[in-house]
Amino acid sequence: MSRQPYTAGQYQHLVSRVTPSSRMLVGYVRAFWVGGAICALGQLISAWAETLKLGEVTNPMFTTSVLILIGTTLTGLGVYDRIGKYAGAGSAIPVTGFANSVAAPAIEFQREGAITGVGARLFTLAGPVLAYGIASSVLVGVIYWALRGWLL
Repeated sequence: MSRQPYTAGQYQHLVSRVTPSSRMLVGYVRAFWVGGAICALGQLISAWAETLKLGEVTNPMFTTSVLILIGTTLTGLGVYDRIGKYAGAGSAIPVTGFANSVAAPAIEFQREGAITGVGARLFTLAGPVLAYGIASSVLVGVIYWALRGWLL
């Protein structure tokens, strides 16, 4: 017994019945509040650095370093992965997410040794980000250099 093909309306009805509901709004809210909390933590660290009188140049470096330390520590403890599953891009976009992307492969492959494990896998995910970031900054610098007579 052969079955007749679905009509467009029947197929659309079937697809709508079996497709899971989207939770995009929940994902947006989670990403917003977790990313905001990470940024607020950065502001608190920056305010703390000001009380230490680190200076205008050193303060941002100190703040970034502390956030990277927190991100890699939470990655090593297995906490940052749970935060990432909950918040998505809200945890991936701040510098703590970059620290996680560098530390996670290194931790995962440490059993393979310092060179072939950690060294080879350290920049698996972060390598392309660094390469494109550096290349685009050089390109923008060259464009600025070439156009600096017209821009000034």
